[in-house]
Amino acid sequence: MDAYIATSKSIYSVLKEEILNLTIKPGQKISESKICSRFQASRTPVRNAFQRLKDAGLLTIIPYKSTSASLLDFSQIEQSIYMRIAVESMVIRDLIKECDAFVLEKIRFNLQQQKLLLCGEVDAEEFYALDSALHGIWFQITNKKALWNLIQRMQVHYMRFRMLDIVAVQNFQEIYEEHVEIMQAICNKELEKIEPMMRRHLYGGIKRLGNRIETEFADYFTSADDECNWL
Repeated sequence: MDAYIATSKSIYSVLKEEILNLTIKPGQKISESKICSRFQASRTPVRNAFQRLKDAGLLTIIPYKSTSASLLDFSQIEQSIYMRIAVESMVIRDLIKECDAFVLEKIRFNLQQQKLLLCGEVDAEEFYALDSALHGIWFQITNKKALWNLIQRMQVHYMRFRMLDIVAVQNFQEIYEEHVEIMQAICNKELEKIEPMMRRHLYGGIKRLGNRIETEFADYFTSADDECNWL
């Protein structure tokens, strides 16, 4: 029983990571038999992992027909951004009020890591991890880590959209510079600048991808004709 649970968890963990980092593209078909062969597992743990991925919003399962990585829902992405702007702006304002040298050094260290990464061939996943870690700092310092974890669980579409922005556009320098501007506003306690900065920063992916969302990457997104909510 323990071996079965571990196998199912392992399959789930690997496939989840591959869907989130776009190794498995939105809409890409996933073969149950191929996954069984890949992990040398029986169908039961694979189906269990598939169900967990479906429950997490990462797989679309059409019974007796196909299983595929779920498409990106642009409406949900926009709502995630809207929520992030409102919540993070408030959290950063709280951070500014209780900010000290230790907090500033923690932010600076993350930015130094980003800058070092930009000096060579940038690994998109590593940059994404540093980006997310920086945003997580505001929540950690203001004792709102549970809220940050909740946001992470709610934004599977936006997480993949951010990865698409990072991988396809690769404008790491722009994202880094926006992070530096946010840091400067925190250092200078410029509360009035926070929301406009966060709005520009979080909507940046839509701006950078531009019409590629409707052309090159159109197949990654849901349309009005897509059938959804399969049981």
